[in-house]
Amino acid sequence: MGGQLPVDEQSGDHRRHQHHQHDHSHTTTFQQHVVAATGEFVGTFMFLFMGYSGHLMILDQVSTDRNSVANSSLGFLQTMAVGFTYGFSLLVSVWAFYRISGGLFNPAVTLGLCLANQLPWTRAAFLMPTQLIACMCAGGVVRAMFPGDLAGVNTILAPGVNIAQGLFAEMFFTAYLVFVVLMLAAEKSRDTFLAPVGIGLALLVAEIPGVFYTGGSLNPARSFGCAVASASFPGYHWIYWLGPVLGAVLAAAYFRFVKAWHYEEANPGQDADSEV
Repeated sequence: MGGQLPVDEQSGDHRRHQHHQHDHSHTTTFQQHVVAATGEFVGTFMFLFMGYSGHLMILDQVSTDRNSVANSSLGFLQTMAVGFTYGFSLLVSVWAFYRISGGLFNPAVTLGLCLANQLPWTRAAFLMPTQLIACMCAGGVVRAMFPGDLAGVNTILAPGVNIAQGLFAEMFFTAYLVFVVLMLAAEKSRDTFLAPVGIGLALLVAEIPGVFYTGGSLNPARSFGCAVASASFPGYHWIYWLGPVLGAVLAAAYFRFVKAWHYEEANPGQDADSEV
């Protein structure tokens, strides 16, 4: 038998070793959640700090009522500038933070990933609160640092757009963004490393109509942070929560459908080596 332990002692030692590994695994997982949450806090803060401050700068530069510029070239340029501000802020922020937390910065995107079975709900429980805390911090810092009325950055409906239209517009805008995140970032492929570019451009494309018609939220945190900091909530603020939630559900449902029906077989060879 040599130095071999008796069977009972072996099994007991083996159980103790497994228990030690199990405890260490839990500790490591908790640490991963915390690190990811810090990444979401810093990333969401920077994304919205740059977005809010850039948006406020544009408003201060134009300093014109929205209704009077609605049909002018000035209004078009203002809308495009705001869209570029948020789109490129998201692109760069996601690119910098996706290795740490995934670069979500949006409770609706987080929800969509969970519903699509691409993100554990436990991780989401860490990320969503930090996203909301970060958006309020970003709004507060922008209000403290820069002149201008931060309430002008709030997401509001354009004249002639009713609440139902705004709700469903936000749903479709957000569904577009979430589906891009799912297909480019969550679904691994040869172009996954370029996912931050696609995600930023998706927000920019949605912002072109979104900024004018609904304010272009696509993100409860984007609407909530500046509303809290400016203490100014439109009576229909709830559509900027429900609309993105519905959009996340819609995107996740379609993603799960194409996954279950093996979308890669419908258009094969997308990640194959090109033939010379």
